Amino acid sequence: MTNIIHHHLSDDLLHRYCAGSLPRPFAVVVAAHLSLCDECRAAAEAEDHLGGALLDCSEAAPLAEGLRDRLLLALDDAPPPPAGPRPSGIFPAAVMEALDGNPPKWRMLGGGIRQQVLSDDAEGSLRLLYIPPGRAVPEHGHRGLEMTLVLQGSFSDCEGRFSRGDVECAHDEIDHQPVAGEGEPCICLAATDAPLRFRAMIPRLLQPIFRI
Repeated sequence: MTNIIHHHLSDDLLHRYCAGSLPRPFAVVVAAHLSLCDECRAAAEAEDHLGGALLDCSEAAPLAEGLRDRLLLALDDAPPPPAGPRPSGIFPAAVMEALDGNPPKWRMLGGGIRQQVLSDDAEGSLRLLYIPPGRAVPEHGHRGLEMTLVLQGSFSDCEGRFSRGDVECAHDEIDHQPVAGEGEPCICLAATDAPLRFRAMIPRLLQPIFRI
């Protein structure tokens, strides 16, 4: 049965993704969502077509010497095989690429919650989260943007209920405490551009260790 997606990407995020201006952690979340959401994928394709039309209308630039001949020679070459990992189970291709084609290597955070940090640098942080059914993550706010895509199960917070394919964009005005739904564990892909802001003391003390 096809999952119905209720929470989509904003027009601004789609535009920045198509323009190639999104930081990589957020671009991975967007790419994974597009692989699951027909509506947002159609909107992204429309953005791409619009960009192509604008290029067609722009003034032509002179080509480098010999470029035409090199291009014609390249057309005779066999097409390269598809690059990058394929989707695997609940994980879209963009997530498998971030995992280097391997299964997740979970690290315990406490209370049955696990994570794998996929990247953490100046562009932001990208991680997978595993939350057991009925378990709540510590209440927190944000110093920037947090994008969370559900890959399995569901969670609920003050913004609503999110299930497979849904994406939540939480900014610095939102404080929430996501709670995993009953049934199967909730597995999410999350990107942030700044450390979270925890209310409780213990999460604040552990924050540097777990890189959240």
